[in-house]
Amino acid sequence: MLAQWDTGGFRGGGRIYVPEGTKTAREIPTRSTGTPEWTNPAAFQADVFTFARLRYDTAPRPLIRGRGFRGGWTTDLPDADLNLSYRLQQMTSLKVDPNCRLIRATDPDLANYPFLFAAAPGALTLTPEEVVALRNYLRNGGFMLMTDYWGDEAEAHVDQMFREILPGSHFEELPIEHPLYRCIFEIRQKAQVPNIHVGMKIPGTVIHHRVIFDDKGRIMVIGLLNSDDSDGWEREGENHDYFKNYSEKIAYPLAINIIFYAMTH
Repeated sequence: MLAQWDTGGFRGGGRIYVPEGTKTAREIPTRSTGTPEWTNPAAFQADVFTFARLRYDTAPRPLIRGRGFRGGWTTDLPDADLNLSYRLQQMTSLKVDPNCRLIRATDPDLANYPFLFAAAPGALTLTPEEVVALRNYLRNGGFMLMTDYWGDEAEAHVDQMFREILPGSHFEELPIEHPLYRCIFEIRQKAQVPNIHVGMKIPGTVIHHRVIFDDKGRIMVIGLLNSDDSDGWEREGENHDYFKNYSEKIAYPLAINIIFYAMTH
């Protein structure tokens, strides 16, 4: 049973401007109800799991006709990153970096972070240099999680991007029988986390957990299509019913399973 954050008013939000030199989520003020703070023993400071978020600066694609742009790399930053990092440390044996990391695909430090998160990948656009860097990262053992992208157009865009990033690869549906769904929490179905402003499952949408395997069967990439799991991390303190129904029951268990499985396989 998780205890819900509840620290007052909230702002939430999608895209924001983050200066180029910003390296951690901790440097960005909360846009929800505040984030937890914690420290690790000195002996573990260099031996921790770090939630790393991919920075992509190209303007997001206009995915909804007549409604402007959708998403961007800063979606749900910083609260999603920091809340999930805390919950990961709270619910597993992992020691977790309390600051998280913001990083470009071409940053030489990327190899130090085996987990990479991409927000709103329906807006993902990379330079040729970033494509090559991300290809090398994934082929050399890196893992990438994506969430908060919706519908056929966003799915097609992500598919096209990964045909460039990982030529010859393809997405396939991860069966619910896969051990990822049982490594920490028992997950029996693929459930949707709606945007908090919607507050309920969006009718007619099917939730997909789409993965790319390498030639040895390791999961390199997983995309949570038609679900806003990072809203479940970001917004946990804003509404008790949303927390109980989506953050606690769906968003956190799935994310923790994904990270734990990826880091141990």
